Amino acid sequence: MTTRDRAGPRGRVETVMRQMETSLLDGTWRAGAKLPSERVLALEYDVARNTVREAIQRLAARGLVQSRPGAGVFVTDQLRTGFASPWGQLVADHPALREDILEFRRVLEGATAYFAALRASDEDLARIRALMQELERTREADDKAAEADTDAKLHEVIAQASHNAMFLHLHTSVLGVLREHITINGTGLRVQNEDAPDQLLLQHRTLCDAIVARRPEEARTAMQTHIDFVRTRVGEEIGWPESGPTSGDAQRAAQARNTARKVPGGRGKKPAARAGRANAAKVG
Repeated sequence: MTTRDRAGPRGRVETVMRQMETSLLDGTWRAGAKLPSERVLALEYDVARNTVREAIQRLAARGLVQSRPGAGVFVTDQLRTGFASPWGQLVADHPALREDILEFRRVLEGATAYFAALRASDEDLARIRALMQELERTREADDKAAEADTDAKLHEVIAQASHNAMFLHLHTSVLGVLREHITINGTGLRVQNEDAPDQLLLQHRTLCDAIVARRPEEARTAMQTHIDFVRTRVGEEIGWPESGPTSGDAQRAAQARNTARKVPGGRGKKPAARAGRANAAKVG
């Protein structure tokens, strides 16, 4: 039974709109992407073109797509910014919030790498390989700005390859808002640490190899190791003690104890390590 047979005109519009929403949520249609033509969509959904047109108008009324005269219909970034729109300014105004971002990234991106290794399509794997090759090229050219930008794109594609709508939404909304910070500070890490670019490249290669080989546990470990490396390197810049990749909780506890000893009531100026974690949250 086709979509046309299952419902009346209003029901068909609703059904088509839900199918289009799914394409927006699962990353099939990404922010900035041009939608297929009405004719193509009508054939795909087995409905009349006016049904597709009305479904698109409903999505446009909600700000999810935008019609550009003479160019077509394009996906907006509403899904990305709608969830976390206040965060960009909050993080800019309150740097102390950034230390939580790295902890969040370690959990979220570890999970996206795990599920990408399980669920990535051939197209996903092709994109991951292509970005890895671009990362290799920018490293060889010593183009640190392009390298950091490709780094951020690779993380986004891995999130898409997880094929989990909530992981993708959280990644693109929360981390997408912070992408400028990630890119800028990713460049800074590469400039300030002589061996960091080669280490980061090796980490990304290990991560991508695990995903392509469909080894989920290795992929998760590789992603978390990568983020921990960034955190440790930034920590070295401001004098953190040497630590392993899972020692974050111990470091935070030690810093809290030290702060409590130095400042009555445990309040006062933000410790240097705290500021370092804030910067670490913005790279990788």
